[in-house]
Amino acid sequence: MQPDLSALDPTLGDRDGYLLDADGADSTQRYLSGFSAPDSFVTCYTPAGIHLLVSGLEYGRAQKEARADTVTRLSAYDYRKRVAKLGRATGRGAVVADFLADHGVGGVMVPGRFPLGTADGLRESGVAVEVDESDAVAEIRAVKTSDEIDHVRRAQRANERAMAAAESLIESASVVDGVLHHDGDPLTSEAVRREIELTLLREGCALDETIVACGADAADPHDRGSGPLRADEPIVVDIFPRDKETRYHADMTRTFLKGEPTPTLREWFDLTDRARRAALDAVEPGVTGAQVHDAVCDVYEDAGLSTLRADPDAETGFIHSTGHGVGLDVHELPRVAPDGGELEPGNVITIEPGLYDPDVGGVRIEDLVVVTEDGYENLTEYPVELVV
Repeated sequence: MQPDLSALDPTLGDRDGYLLDADGADSTQRYLSGFSAPDSFVTCYTPAGIHLLVSGLEYGRAQKEARADTVTRLSAYDYRKRVAKLGRATGRGAVVADFLADHGVGGVMVPGRFPLGTADGLRESGVAVEVDESDAVAEIRAVKTSDEIDHVRRAQRANERAMAAAESLIESASVVDGVLHHDGDPLTSEAVRREIELTLLREGCALDETIVACGADAADPHDRGSGPLRADEPIVVDIFPRDKETRYHADMTRTFLKGEPTPTLREWFDLTDRARRAALDAVEPGVTGAQVHDAVCDVYEDAGLSTLRADPDAETGFIHSTGHGVGLDVHELPRVAPDGGELEPGNVITIEPGLYDPDVGGVRIEDLVVVTEDGYENLTEYPVELVV
């Protein structure tokens, strides 16, 4: 099922098309074109069709794979000669301007991250360029098709197998002088991350980073963690892989502990699980991301713990938003946060409450859900349990 791109039409205003100049790592480029390449290529969306301008190297593949009505080579516009004569930015702009003219496009909307050099070259060639302040494609991407939801679900299944591999390492570890050991050596954050990465590679997924943070490291929500893992301390494992075929992401966090938790840590874990369930109960179409976030804050504040809602300068307690959209990017719309707007069926969001204090450690539990017509479907099947 292809996305409905006609929602872009009102954004165009008096412009003729929506223009991208980026490589396939740019999620908006991949979404509009249905194509990925390591070097920048040009995509122009118009209400009449989608048009690509690519290098000769990518021409054949783009014709087969791209979601495009036409594909044209750069060489059709004497790209190399014009760049040599006019300079890379001006020459590229002139070539793109001629490409646009061939498709009846005299003015374009572009995303805020559009290359300045190309924009200047287009303007010098008489093409009107206007920045899309609304980031309309991000809004469209926030509502997933059934195929996209299946892509995320597949990535999440792989994610769960990686999480199981991490938990197994922690559970099977022995404890020597308060430090976890595996096969006679200290079990480190790095070793657990390596097992996660190997599992994901076997599952056809990749990731740039993952979090395996223990004790005080876990009190910083984005600390990747390092060094030996310790008994009786929380270990936050946050995995957010990308399926290498579809390029859709998953996201999940669990907190594990080998040994005995302190009463405070046990209370924090139970509160965080309660906050997770309260947020899930709030998820349905028409509810705002802000309201879902408030459900989490209510649980924590009722227990006497700090939140950024109650104290914007808080450094401990619940010190981040409740969640975010997931898709071609691991962080995208919609926001499940104080400024989060209305949720719609097809939104894929995380629910990830957490508590943090260097004197206690950190606890976070994260599920990945899709908003449905009458509530939500939890795409996460992994159990929630602190002590392994």
